[in-house]
Amino acid sequence: MPSYFITNGRVIDPAAKTDAKLSIHVVDGKIDSLTQSRKAPDGAIEIDASGCIVAPGFIDMHVHLRDPGQEYKEDIESGTRAAAAGGFTTVCCMPNTNPVNDCAAVTEYVLERARQAGHIDVRPIGAITRGLAGETLADIGDLAHAGAVAISDDGKPVMNSGIMRRAMEYAKAFDLTVISHCEDAHLAACGVMHEGNVSTELGLGGIPSAAEEAMVARDILLAELTGARLHIAHASSAGTVRLIRAAKDRGVAVTAEVTPHHLTLTEEAVADYDPNAKVNPPLRSEADKRALIKGLADGTIDVIATDHAPHDITDKEAGFEEAAFGMVGLETMLPLTLALVHDRAISMKRLIEALTQSPARILKLEGKGTLAEGSSADIVIFEPEQSWTIQAARFASKARNTPFDGLRARGKVRYTFSRGRIVYSS
Repeated sequence: MPSYFITNGRVIDPAAKTDAKLSIHVVDGKIDSLTQSRKAPDGAIEIDASGCIVAPGFIDMHVHLRDPGQEYKEDIESGTRAAAAGGFTTVCCMPNTNPVNDCAAVTEYVLERARQAGHIDVRPIGAITRGLAGETLADIGDLAHAGAVAISDDGKPVMNSGIMRRAMEYAKAFDLTVISHCEDAHLAACGVMHEGNVSTELGLGGIPSAAEEAMVARDILLAELTGARLHIAHASSAGTVRLIRAAKDRGVAVTAEVTPHHLTLTEEAVADYDPNAKVNPPLRSEADKRALIKGLADGTIDVIATDHAPHDITDKEAGFEEAAFGMVGLETMLPLTLALVHDRAISMKRLIEALTQSPARILKLEGKGTLAEGSSADIVIFEPEQSWTIQAARFASKARNTPFDGLRARGKVRYTFSRGRIVYSS
């Protein structure tokens, strides 16, 4: 394995409290040293990072790789290639595959497939209930022993509070985080977008914010009761931010994530019935978006996660009401979230922390999310000022379902290293 010497870049590593112009020497897949020297050691390949940020490789704790069972939408090879293009070096894949990842055999398949075909590290998330049916607990202990880093029924809520309580108790016993898809299915009913003036004008069924907030409140109470670690997936409303902030203030072990699209778009993106703007939870109001940005800035929301949800074109070609929920996000995350930095809504350090240190801490990913000496050489080098046009046709992902196609963006990944190997360069 070649050694590398990355120099002239601004190194930002929130976990190590580093923000300085330093050089990084990579040897045998590890961070060998950080130094102020700009002279490359003998035999090292020099990479000039002038004008760039050098940071720990990004971690996405919420992606859908569709493998096994829906490889025509995405698979582990294409999904991890797309992740590398977006600066990610670790992704955690949700269990709503076919078959569902509700047993050790599927977890082991994902890990083995990732070893064979993955461009970066893949960490499976196991199901809370068998078949995501919400009726019987999955084999949580077996999932943990097989390598699952968390449990979730993402895509479907666990409506039965007794089952969710028992899941939290098992998760605590096996030191796993419970990732909750917070949605009251009865309140959401057949809604396809945020309930408000826009849904009324468009004549589309609405999903009220209360559908999310009611379940956030329930799961916070259950976490308080059981002492389990709870993570709220894809927070989308101002009420959710308030609930999480209050829970943290009283010491509940709750964390949360927000997606780039909820930080960037509102319900207005649906005004022309674009199915690529149909997501769950839905894009909400301008006030909700502002609350999410504020929550991310002040640490109420811990993590940025893409909820990368690839679909075949046929899944999105139907009318808006029939189209599948979800959009791809791995290759557009960086410019979308950097816009918040350019607008001074959040700091560069906070952005990187939400993509590295925080997910590594929540999922207890040892040696990840840092550039500390001796850690795995998972590194992203990106140019925050580089302008480019998002072109879905050029995505590494198999899917093209994004509302950002054609957007003039700012901020581009130049290199991604996974365990000391260059897995992407532009």
